[in-house]
Amino acid sequence: MSLTVEIILAIPVATALVCAAIPWARTRSMVSIIGSLALLVASVPMCIDAFTGKTTEYSMWYVDGLSALFLILIALVGFMASIYSAGYIKLDKDEGRITSKDERIYSVLFHTFVAVMLTVCVVSSFGIMWIAIEATTLVSAFLVGFYRKESSTEAAWKYLMICSVGITLALMGIILIYASSMAVLGNDPGALNWPILYSVASDLDPSLLKIAFVFVLVGFGTKMGLVPMHTWLPDAHSQSPTPISAMLSAVLLNCAMYTILRFQMILNVAVPGFSSSLMIGFGLISMAVAAAFILISKDIKRMLAYSTIEHMGIMMIGFGIGTPLAVFGALFHVIAHSLTKTFVFFAAGNVIQGYGTSNMADIKGLREKMPFTAFMMTAGTLAILGVPPFAVFIGEISILAGAFSDGMYIVAAVMVVLIIVVFAGFLRNVLPMLSGDTKKEVKELKGISRALPMVLLLLAIILLGLFMPEQMRDALESIADAVTGGIL
Repeated sequence: MSLTVEIILAIPVATALVCAAIPWARTRSMVSIIGSLALLVASVPMCIDAFTGKTTEYSMWYVDGLSALFLILIALVGFMASIYSAGYIKLDKDEGRITSKDERIYSVLFHTFVAVMLTVCVVSSFGIMWIAIEATTLVSAFLVGFYRKESSTEAAWKYLMICSVGITLALMGIILIYASSMAVLGNDPGALNWPILYSVASDLDPSLLKIAFVFVLVGFGTKMGLVPMHTWLPDAHSQSPTPISAMLSAVLLNCAMYTILRFQMILNVAVPGFSSSLMIGFGLISMAVAAAFILISKDIKRMLAYSTIEHMGIMMIGFGIGTPLAVFGALFHVIAHSLTKTFVFFAAGNVIQGYGTSNMADIKGLREKMPFTAFMMTAGTLAILGVPPFAVFIGEISILAGAFSDGMYIVAAVMVVLIIVVFAGFLRNVLPMLSGDTKKEVKELKGISRALPMVLLLLAIILLGLFMPEQMRDALESIADAVTGGIL
């Protein structure tokens, strides 16, 4: 039996409050991990119900297969990040980069961040969804500026200002949709509830919906890191604590994507085909700009941030193509990217703390100095580049197959070229770090809190690349059908 949505949301809130009250760092870390595990375990039954066609719908809550996909990823990545944070934040404190008070603040903000991201995925109203997205910006801005250096403070303000402008544009889109729905529904209190809007989509004003979708795509696309609204993302990712960089990349951007998909589902009924060229265009531009900056990146976390922009572009292309195969591939790519990017950020976090720098030119001899981390960094690089047998390969090849099957040969060809450029850029940057020599005193960072999440994530992305469970395939096919024209 699945728990209510309120109980699931209460778990990270309660964990944050308990962490705020506990003065002992070790105990607080354990509470953080246990709370994250409890959230993951509590989310599973509701998600299984949703994946098998049983929608949870009551009051202001709505959890279907699409909601459940993003919900379970937030819970899973949050759990992995809570484990990794234990060792990472402790070393930051031991080396004087943060204080005990900062450590407590981090734990509270971490679980509050998880709570507001979950809220985005479980509400039925576009209005409340918008509020929750704005809340993710406010909470995560404190995490981006966590170290309180000039560079991190600047990154936090840049993130806050640019994303707030984007969210304001998205609000304009929501207002236009509300105006269109009022013409059909009158003063119905559910005029912003997306299931109701979906049911009357064919009666909504198509002209208003087109304008609204442009606002929504640009607005929430800013939060998703799509080019040219991406400028906050490399700074925010590079200045955040590494576990937060992983969560920004792996699940926060997914929340913005989720809102765009909800709007697209309505648009697909009211104005079929309108969203396709816009989404593909933003996707290709994002891939191209990311590829160019990956080639010239000097900072390892900025390189990974541009990789995230590239993968957001790939997903946007898949959803824009709109065929069942392409959308299936995009949904699988959401899973693959979330797990893989979390994994590679954790490996990069080890490198950064081991060498005391994120400048790739100053990182040499990784294979000799930190053999475990070198192996994980190499595996993470190959995984995020989509090399078989890693899961990202399945997502990318499915989207490409969807493009070919729909006759979009130019789109597919451009994607292949850009993927090759990114491949070359990563190898150009990562291979020199593995070899060479350094005068730095570097020791392998040991501890179960560092090794366990990386090992589990590595196993997951290999297994998903080799074998997709039938239940997972059925669930993704059902969600893809809903996104392309049906409702779960």
